[in-house]
Amino acid sequence: MAAPVNRKNVDKKAKYDRQLRLWGDHGQALLENAKICLINASATGTEILKNLILPGIGSFTIIDGNKVKGEDVGNNFFLTQDSIGKSRAQVATELLLELNNDVTGNAVEESPEQILENNPEYLKSFTIVIVTSLVERTLLDLSSILYAADIPLLVCRSYGMIGYMRLVVKEHTVIESQPDNAHEDLRLDKPLAGLVEYAHSLDLEAMTKQEHMHTPYLVLLYKFLEKWKEMHNGQVPKNYKEKTSFKDLLRSGIRKNEHGVPEDEENFDEAIMAVNTALNPSKIPSEVQGIIDDPACTNLSSESSSFWIMAQALKQFIANEGNGMLPLRGAIPDMTADSKRYIQLQNIYKEQARTDCIAVTSRVQQILTSLGKASDTIQDNEIKLFCKNSAFLRVIRCRSLTQEYSPDSAATQEISMNFENPDSEIYWYIMLRAADKFYSQYSYFPGTYDDQVDSDSVKLKSCVCSILQELTLGALPKEDYIQELCRYGACELHSVASFMGGVAAQEVIKIVTNQFVPFNNTYLYNAMTTTSATFQL
Repeated sequence: MAAPVNRKNVDKKAKYDRQLRLWGDHGQALLENAKICLINASATGTEILKNLILPGIGSFTIIDGNKVKGEDVGNNFFLTQDSIGKSRAQVATELLLELNNDVTGNAVEESPEQILENNPEYLKSFTIVIVTSLVERTLLDLSSILYAADIPLLVCRSYGMIGYMRLVVKEHTVIESQPDNAHEDLRLDKPLAGLVEYAHSLDLEAMTKQEHMHTPYLVLLYKFLEKWKEMHNGQVPKNYKEKTSFKDLLRSGIRKNEHGVPEDEENFDEAIMAVNTALNPSKIPSEVQGIIDDPACTNLSSESSSFWIMAQALKQFIANEGNGMLPLRGAIPDMTADSKRYIQLQNIYKEQARTDCIAVTSRVQQILTSLGKASDTIQDNEIKLFCKNSAFLRVIRCRSLTQEYSPDSAATQEISMNFENPDSEIYWYIMLRAADKFYSQYSYFPGTYDDQVDSDSVKLKSCVCSILQELTLGALPKEDYIQELCRYGACELHSVASFMGGVAAQEVIKIVTNQFVPFNNTYLYNAMTTTSATFQL
């Protein structure tokens, strides 16, 4: 009798098909277990949540002590006119939940200040906290608590035509960074023993026409590379001139018909096209070298995360079984070849990758035992994933907001360097800091009241001067910046909020799934010029 079909799982796979192709079942599982906290259901905040609820986060909580106002209804699609006067957190939660039945939501009708004063521990129960429309003093207090607890914080803001985003996370490790431009791990400059043996078993001269045309290009590259080395003191082609000559050597291997015309052999064409990438030297990327040299890797303790334990095992593997190399990825690209020889070649790489992974696994278990942990604390599938992606490991460490706001911090140097460019988006960072300073002094944002715009411009200019003085920077931004900021009156335009909502949700998913590399650490969007920039502040 056939096993019953789990209809719920089938429906979920169909529902989330596209994203499963992007971050896999394991990424989706992390997403579905995520607990997201949003502080303030502003237009930007609800747009972020919308883009997280649709792909299926586990649950969300909105903390917002405000009531719905007329201006909220004007720019927030998740608030309605008949909700004016009601709890903004409750109304937004109810409407957002309509987007996805798999997601649960909760509304907390308290201000962030009340939560921080009465129950700050509550905030540590979330996977990540997202903040919008929060005054500077409260934001700094919140950030300090979350940073100490190692809870990621994403600050997102839409201010007129300007979008701002800041990621605050003490440390975020990424195994599956999934770079767009990764080269294949073929190691032709340091060929596998299995590849050498297999290639030597094939005689190109003795092959039939069909066999010759379907010899995998990887074998062709190896064989002709051996010929090249014999003529060049064992060296592989390194520069453009040498690689061009090597391509000519490959072309000489194409068979000719009885009329002296070269046969149409796609495998040789593929080999020639692959020369520039397949012959890149096999080496440890600088980012990965930095990780295995990191103090967190070299000084392990019982508190060390799985990532750093596996990184230490990787370091030991490189120094021993790996002979200075990372574990083999074990995949080969598609190529013109008959099925039998392609599978044989594929198995050579898979077997070497399996052998490397076994060696790393053994070292992981030894390290776990030395730290007083069970040898199965880190599962085999985790180690296999780590080995497969060992060339793409990344670690992101963001400064805290307290460090950023310190006048003598490294952030100040970054600001100063970009301040030299009069068109840099960093000027909008200065303006937003000045707007917050304005609020701390006058309890409203510049331009809030139509009849005070001119006087607010003068006050804002004073705030800008104060910020520049704190950062020991020179000339004032153009007068246009000050007038523009006053013109906004701290309003949220839905078009900007929607754009920032999409960008922010993307970064949250990166953090939650531990896939792809989040930005580090400040992002500014200028809707007037449709330009954006990131800064490490």
